[in-house]
Amino acid sequence: MAESKTQDAIALLKEDHRKVEDLFEQFEKAKGDGRKQKLALEICKELTIHTILEEEIFYPACEGKVEEDLLKESFVEHDAAKVLIAEIEAGEPSDEFYDSKVKVLSEEIEHHVEEEEQPKKGLFAQAREADIDLKAIGEQMARRKAQLEEEIQASGLPEPETTTLDKVEV
Repeated sequence: MAESKTQDAIALLKEDHRKVEDLFEQFEKAKGDGRKQKLALEICKELTIHTILEEEIFYPACEGKVEEDLLKESFVEHDAAKVLIAEIEAGEPSDEFYDSKVKVLSEEIEHHVEEEEQPKKGLFAQAREADIDLKAIGEQMARRKAQLEEEIQASGLPEPETTTLDKVEV
């Protein structure tokens, strides 16, 4: 595995944000079910990895050092995204609500990204102000990301685990 340039945690997360935004844009313009499904599954994979990195590494590093309500909201937003990711992954473009689910996921992620990246008071700004070793966390996240990519390549997306949602029978 080639050694990549070391990024701090926030730079790595922002890079993920830009990649997913681009994938959502491509999905919006895509024609044909095959192309749409390929893009939707790529979005699901990228978001799954991203949420795992934030929940396992970044958010715990921020606990007690950033606004607690902001962290709690982030977990709830992740859980809402995980529900849609599972639905999209289980579905196909011919399903009645497939495109709508991808659209709502896009909107949820856009909101989440705005809250994290908001200048001065967003989660990333607060993390930069706090006493957090963002370089070390970035290195840890880069290693975990590579591991997750290998696992997903071998076994597919993991079953989503929600932190804040009770199991609801529908």
